[in-house]
Amino acid sequence: MNFPNDLKYTKDHEWIKIEGETATVGITDFAQGELGEIVYVEIETEGETLDKEEVFGTIEAVKTVSDLFMPVSGEIIEFNSSLESNPETVNSNPYESGWLVKIKVADVNELNDLLSVEEYKSHIGA
Repeated sequence: MNFPNDLKYTKDHEWIKIEGETATVGITDFAQGELGEIVYVEIETEGETLDKEEVFGTIEAVKTVSDLFMPVSGEIIEFNSSLESNPETVNSNPYESGWLVKIKVADVNELNDLLSVEEYKSHIGA
């Protein structure tokens, strides 16, 4: 499994990449592996401001549907629209072209609550 060192992680198996006031969010390699073949990504919260740990969408695999949780509070400023026609990109490239949303971070202090790569690996027993 792949866990880039330059990302932060959540206990809900999402990754977050911070670039100034903007954060890109996706699910981890571990999460996509556990879900299996992803067939649909539904995110209808673009333009909304949500609190940390609030549900911002769902990801559907062949056998299950999982909620997606905000890693930090903020406004969802962009959805990866290429996932509408190619949701399997989340399986094949979860950290690059398989990203889910971009967020304008509301409270940078919440970033301190995220897990480092070492903490996330420990969380999943890797």
